[in-house]
Amino acid sequence: MKVMLLFSATSLVVIQAMLVQSAAPLIAPESEIRTLLVERVDERKQSVGIVVGVIEPAGKRVVSYGRPATNDRRPLDGDSVFQIGSVTKVFTSLLLSDMVQHGEVKLDDPVSRYLPKGVTMPLHGGSRITLRHLATHTSGLPRDPSNPLSPDPDNPYLGYSIEQLYQFLSTYKLTRKVGSQYEYSNLGGGLLGQVLAKRAGVDYATLVKTRICDPLGMNSTRAHVTADMNKRLVIGHSERLDPVPVLDLAVIPGASVLRSTANDLLIFLAAVLGYEKTPLAPAMAAMLDHPQSTGAPGLEIALGWHISTINGTRFVWHNGGLGGCGSFVGYDPKSRVGVVVLSNSESPAVADQIGFHLLDQQAQRRGEDEKTETGKESAQQGAAANRR
Repeated sequence: MKVMLLFSATSLVVIQAMLVQSAAPLIAPESEIRTLLVERVDERKQSVGIVVGVIEPAGKRVVSYGRPATNDRRPLDGDSVFQIGSVTKVFTSLLLSDMVQHGEVKLDDPVSRYLPKGVTMPLHGGSRITLRHLATHTSGLPRDPSNPLSPDPDNPYLGYSIEQLYQFLSTYKLTRKVGSQYEYSNLGGGLLGQVLAKRAGVDYATLVKTRICDPLGMNSTRAHVTADMNKRLVIGHSERLDPVPVLDLAVIPGASVLRSTANDLLIFLAAVLGYEKTPLAPAMAAMLDHPQSTGAPGLEIALGWHISTINGTRFVWHNGGLGGCGSFVGYDPKSRVGVVVLSNSESPAVADQIGFHLLDQQAQRRGEDEKTETGKESAQQGAAANRR
């Protein structure tokens, strides 16, 4: 059984190609989305159930098909609770941006400032890892720590302690200058959540709830599942559609711990796109300031969000794959269209493919279909570079 916290660096660039290949003239109506979901669930057997949410100037809508588990005949809907995996990192980076707005931290504060005495951060040539580096995956830290001692290969963080995390940080040797290269890091995202919670004097679950979920009215987005959410919780499944156990991510909650619903994530996108007023608006906008190249043409990284520019359109997005669930949240800032896709299987890229297909339909509706060949060539070059 494969454990995914996010798809590989190569897959990030493959996603670029998905955008190029889609050429539908209009954003899909409900009937077309439902047909797409039926195909993925019933014909291709890529999921047990999928929920899609769309937000656009005309309003919100949710389309779902399938069920919470193979032995659960209840229909899915916008309130079904999914593991959203690495989409959690967007919330963690929003916490960072909001705390910067309130003067509690600075983006270029060294991470070491917020760690206990005796814990050291790795250095390279004297350069120090900052909070910004963690949020943009440019810290030089690896994808995951190399000292998890879990006996269960399907649950690698089981029993992993904060002491083990600090030991890893204190002994790890960076292989390049801090800030010089993008490398996706669950460790970095998880550490960012840890230090922000420590700075705020609360645990990560409380920080997300009080600073993001409560102000936005996202009552079904939590690090710890409530009794009400548990009634609506879907079961994750492997590629073979076998049930997958819930993973233990207590030490790195900022990386992948959150669960949410399509309706809640549409509330989040409504705030990001300016449909709803929120005190978090300045922090949300600041997340996209000063994006950095990932090294793949057309793919940038901002605070938490990835930004893909394909065929002249700028898409902001993040995906996740964890505990038998796949997730995608993305939007087109220009057209103010956003898409949420939640799937209860870990079949590769199902949520991404659906999400980007729907977003690109909106872009194509605006007639932005030029530069297609350039986009394809850039995606291929980026994929080759990531294979090296």
